[in-house]
Amino acid sequence: MLKILLKILKWAGIILVVFLLFIWLWVIFPFWGIYPLNYYRYIERTKIPSWVLECWVWEDDQNTADFTLELINGYVEHDFPVRTVLIDSPWSLRYNDFTVDEKQFPNPKEFFKYFQDRNIRVVLWMTPMINSENPDTAIKDAEHFYQEAKSKGFLVGNGVQIKWWKGRGGFIDYTNPQAMQWWRSLQNQVLDLGVDGWKLDDSATLLRTSLGPLPMFYIRSYKGIMTPRKYMDYYYREELKYGRSIHPEFVTLARSIDSPTPWAHPEGFAPLNASTVNWVGDNKHEWDYEKRGLERAIYCILRSARLGYCVVGSDIAGYHGAEPIPADLYIRWTQFSTFCGLFLNGGHGERRMWKRSDIELDLVRRYSWLHTELLPYMYSYVAQWSEGGKPLMRPLKEGKYQYMFGDYLLVAPIYQKISARTVVFPEGKWRWWFNDTQVIEGGKTMTDSYDIDKYPVFIKEGAIIPMYISRSYTGIGEKDWEGYLVLNIYPGGNSTFKVYYPDYSGEMTVNVHEKPVLTVEMEGVRKPHILRILYPQQPLEIMKDNEPVKDFQYSPENQRLIIRSSDTTVKKYTIR
Repeated sequence: MLKILLKILKWAGIILVVFLLFIWLWVIFPFWGIYPLNYYRYIERTKIPSWVLECWVWEDDQNTADFTLELINGYVEHDFPVRTVLIDSPWSLRYNDFTVDEKQFPNPKEFFKYFQDRNIRVVLWMTPMINSENPDTAIKDAEHFYQEAKSKGFLVGNGVQIKWWKGRGGFIDYTNPQAMQWWRSLQNQVLDLGVDGWKLDDSATLLRTSLGPLPMFYIRSYKGIMTPRKYMDYYYREELKYGRSIHPEFVTLARSIDSPTPWAHPEGFAPLNASTVNWVGDNKHEWDYEKRGLERAIYCILRSARLGYCVVGSDIAGYHGAEPIPADLYIRWTQFSTFCGLFLNGGHGERRMWKRSDIELDLVRRYSWLHTELLPYMYSYVAQWSEGGKPLMRPLKEGKYQYMFGDYLLVAPIYQKISARTVVFPEGKWRWWFNDTQVIEGGKTMTDSYDIDKYPVFIKEGAIIPMYISRSYTGIGEKDWEGYLVLNIYPGGNSTFKVYYPDYSGEMTVNVHEKPVLTVEMEGVRKPHILRILYPQQPLEIMKDNEPVKDFQYSPENQRLIIRSSDTTVKKYTIR
């Protein structure tokens, strides 16, 4: 009896191993590769242009030239910072024929030039699909377009078609040189108009054929067998590579982790060496994790940061869902996005802030400017990341959803419809962004309430935060500070910050020593600057190199010392 039982167990074990191997080969490997051991995909990193860190604006209800211009002009007229407009689908005659639908977007050359003349970047939506059916474009029956690509061998799997959320079609073959020549000739129609990037929506992960009734995730391409994971890598890498061959600062907005299904592709969608800026899929106008709301977005963004992605964000207030978007949700999502690399204000729902509530207009504008003011701080970490450094966002083990934003800012996102937030402070000394004259000792946990205009962001003592300031909305500086590099300094021991200028004009290292007297040293490319230093008392003497500084301001109320200088030769300030 025992022998029979052992034999049964032996064969059961063999069957289980074979079954697990089958599942791995059939489903897991085609999608995930050899995750978590596939970090070879991440050895190299791409350079990220600084403009992606500024504010993006878009909408996905109208998708016309007139409404896009109304949206952007309205933001500008109401003094919002706008650097990028994202134009989502549908904008072309057929999906991915890259021919502008001139009924929706008349005079495309003038339309794109309008934004270029105002230094506003344009990013267009695309996928790798060649459709035979399009439910919501001007040309719905695209059988001829699809057959042209299939007959020439330009599609993987001999043109196998799938249904996806924008119709039915096949996948362009990125390994076929002739297919790529044809594909690029189509894309050049809009690339020649000065488009600055693609939003690479990810139908690539749907790559499959069938073996009888079973789905099959191995498909033939020009250069051999292709899996969804391998096809995705081609998709992201080749689109960025070609875009950059035309425009050196070209970007691709790609998924890092998918918010609707965060368990899918745990290795990340876009490889890091082809990842300039990322979003986490389509969240809803909700708070809860289970409803794909703000909490789900926070979770997926921080998970993306753990994988090594550097510039990550989400659609502010969620991409879609029930209307109207709650005002408190819009504001809290904006505040969180202020301390993400990607500030992406758009999606479905009313996105014209001047048509929403007064408090939303005021606070979304204020935090949009705060995010913009942090550009040199953010870009310095992004530049270091491309050279092998840490991502901009660094999730912490202690404190729910807490993370460091760079080396000096601790963020504890508000993820629920309540004003209370518990914060676990790491060791050291901290100051609340909105009341930075008071010290918070680290190593303890505090629960506090945060009014709708405030957010739980804390500054580590010793911080050096380079900023660009051209407005007074945030209360940090004034409009006449424009054109200066602002060094926001919180003395504490010895600290260093390497500033990478967002205009690519060079680098500067700032060293601050607190004792025996406060010194600020600058090495490298120096520019007109403003030192904004937290200093507890009126200084007795300020020296710039070997000369006394008489033109400075001191505010006892907020303990701020302000030194403004256009001198680009100064090396050292000494403050007593």
